[in-house]
Amino acid sequence: MTAQIIDGKQVAADMRTELKVEVAKLKEQGIVPGLGVILVGEDPASQSYVTAKERACENIGIYSDNNRLPAETSQEELMALVEKMNKDSKINGILVQLPLPKALNEAEVLLAIDPAKDVDGFHPINVGKMMVGEKAFLPCTPHGIIQLLLRSGVTIEGAEVVIVGRSNIVGKPLANMLIQKKPNANATVTVCHTRTKNLPSHTKRADIVIAAAGRPNTVTADMVKEGVVVIDVGVNRVEDATKKKGYRLVGDVDFEAVKEKASFITPVPGGVGPMTITMLLYNTVESAKRAAGIEVA
Repeated sequence: MTAQIIDGKQVAADMRTELKVEVAKLKEQGIVPGLGVILVGEDPASQSYVTAKERACENIGIYSDNNRLPAETSQEELMALVEKMNKDSKINGILVQLPLPKALNEAEVLLAIDPAKDVDGFHPINVGKMMVGEKAFLPCTPHGIIQLLLRSGVTIEGAEVVIVGRSNIVGKPLANMLIQKKPNANATVTVCHTRTKNLPSHTKRADIVIAAAGRPNTVTADMVKEGVVVIDVGVNRVEDATKKKGYRLVGDVDFEAVKEKASFITPVPGGVGPMTITMLLYNTVESAKRAAGIEVA
């Protein structure tokens, strides 16, 4: 068996096409979804990511209010900008690019964002609503993973899912989303981590393995059963003298070996990554609809 590749770039492109149509219809009603973006400092990875988000907004017709601030920006200045966006009716979603410079209090900034504009899904109110199954903004990467599964025809309901990784951004919220008593959930979920004893004993029984540990080769072929579905969230730099940059990107899964046993597998890059920004756009459009009193699913 050789796995079918889950093409995150294509799924993301399909979803953005759908969103572009939806945004055009909203504009006919005088509704323009708006995303406020705050980038503090000059971290190259953050700059690249924010630029990609700005282009994505432009591509589907979302208004983007971009704020690039110097690294020496004070906590008070940053909090004032967040509050300004909270009150701005043109802004439906607020994105503060992380990590912030060390001198700034990240938790205080995220807590200051209006939960109704928290399109990253990080505010404790939205996290709490997600936990109890109420309508809330879902965190972008976990939501993107679920979309990849659903749009690839993978059945989640009743599946045995093992998540390797317990971060607040991926592992914990994804586990909560998958165990909900609702459509496209109802899975039996095991969360493993660095202190898990005998990791293969868990992954071998899984119908779906989601690797989000941040370490290459965390999941190898001898750790999974035939026909498993594998979602690789990891992005790791590995030295490679044959590459111009001196490195290549790999996931947390031994891709070449595991794809010979899996039924579906995501590549790195080009798997989960493209979905994160797409789900941010999705949440921004949802927020604009809620603000206009339009019922959302």
